[in-house]
Amino acid sequence: MDGVRDGLTSVVVVAADSGPLLLQCVDRVLASAAPVEIVVVDNASGDGFPRQVASTHAGDVRFRLIANANNRGFGPACNQGAADARGDALLFLNPDCLIDAETIAALRVIADADRSIGLLGVDVRTPDGAPARGNRRRDPTLRRSVMTMSGLARFESRWPMFAGVEMPVRAASAVERVDAVSGACMFVPRAVFERVGGFDETYFLHVEDLDLCRRIRDGGAAVAIANDVHVVHAQGSSSRHRPVFVAAHKRRGMWRYFTKYDPAARNPLLRAIAWLGLWARFALSATAAPRPPSRAQGS
Repeated sequence: MDGVRDGLTSVVVVAADSGPLLLQCVDRVLASAAPVEIVVVDNASGDGFPRQVASTHAGDVRFRLIANANNRGFGPACNQGAADARGDALLFLNPDCLIDAETIAALRVIADADRSIGLLGVDVRTPDGAPARGNRRRDPTLRRSVMTMSGLARFESRWPMFAGVEMPVRAASAVERVDAVSGACMFVPRAVFERVGGFDETYFLHVEDLDLCRRIRDGGAAVAIANDVHVVHAQGSSSRHRPVFVAAHKRRGMWRYFTKYDPAARNPLLRAIAWLGLWARFALSATAAPRPPSRAQGS
């Protein structure tokens, strides 16, 4: 890409009725100690916060807003923001994530020290300080998913055959190699992102982060988590307004990943079982979901 600036980290944030935390998210990014720019891609929000944040930072050349007329989905919007960005590194950040002033500088130090790392995640925490789900994951094969959903994965330490999708938290080095990290905060060198073609846009919402991690590893680079870099994530600020919509796209994403990567998908019986299991869980979640408090609009 022409005009790429070395040493600049381009933060891409996709908003879709994400609420007031978007304002704090942007403020935190712009307070970074490292050189940054931020591209907010708005997927047709109706809550007014993307316009508000654009007004607040209208005089800051480091801020840009891309306003989409409709909801393009998370992965396509990330690709859209990355195409507009000018940094030699990209940080994909959820609009309900709050970083510290030193977060990006710390990630750049780690990535610069080990060029084999193609994607770097962080230790994501809930607002009360607890580790978030999905910080360190294995590829979600059918077998591992069954172990996790059945609860058998809790016996992994005694019987490795029961290993699930989530990797257990262990005393680890500062930088730990994993299959996949939380999609809430992902640092990717631009060259790696472009080499794999960015996010797979056939995913609309959910699982595109797992797919990106998989393709980066398949391309010969490593995926790792920076255990000493912490980010607060108020999970689901967008999805809580439309739980059924989000659950449906999550199942579609899981099915896409299963049929794309898991050898079990080649077995007609296992394929049918996986399909029935996914949509049976969706039916249960849909009937239990509360009515959205406001209009249901994309992610």
